[in-house]
Amino acid sequence: METQPQKRINELIEILKTTDKIHLKEAAERLAVSEMTIRRDINNLPTSLIVLGGYIVDEARHSIARYFVSDQQDKQVEEKSDIAKLVSQLVNENDTIFFDCGTTMPFIINAIDNEISFTAICYSLNAFLALQNKPKCKIILCGGHYQLNNAIFTSVNQHSQLDSICPNKAFISAAGIDLQQGVTCYHFDELSMKHQAMKKSGQNILIADHTKFGQIKPAFISELTLFDQVITDKLPDERFVSFFAENNISLIY
Repeated sequence: METQPQKRINELIEILKTTDKIHLKEAAERLAVSEMTIRRDINNLPTSLIVLGGYIVDEARHSIARYFVSDQQDKQVEEKSDIAKLVSQLVNENDTIFFDCGTTMPFIINAIDNEISFTAICYSLNAFLALQNKPKCKIILCGGHYQLNNAIFTSVNQHSQLDSICPNKAFISAAGIDLQQGVTCYHFDELSMKHQAMKKSGQNILIADHTKFGQIKPAFISELTLFDQVITDKLPDERFVSFFAENNISLIY
């Protein structure tokens, strides 16, 4: 007997036979369930459907990077949603914001008020797809060679669009935060854009859920002291709270 989750998956598959993608919000409205329910259906059942940048697509029909989908996209979904609500409140009219790669970014972008006019700079596929749904957003995609493993674009020469832009805010993602080793991530090919954005931005904002604290990953982003603000979903260990206070780093959770 077909279960309700399987029935919803089958309905989505039928919908995607006539279109390349459907936004998660639209799919939830058509199926009369929450976006979280659809995410759980896709995550818990064997299916070729994936959520990519806020859209549902059928991977069987497309060649799409699975780094942030299979390994990261459906992890800590509630935590990412909570963080997104906090970060989205920092987006103001006429801001110019650098959006880093990572699976939390689409959650943040989707949470931004559609009535706010802002300029977004990005270099990842999932952020770009999510930004397309913001009607008053001017998008600047830093292009180049497409990296399949983490769905980012890296420059093929020594120059990028960021050379000519000074964002007033940079939302930087990380996979590890440690008091001694600093802020780290998995992939070395992300470092160039992260470093340039942090150097040129007026305010550097570190975004990570609570599971990233105390973790160390291979690629070094920067010392913690280079960030003006840290946004997470839960109060971190007292060692981190004291460090942030001593170094005048704002903590929001």
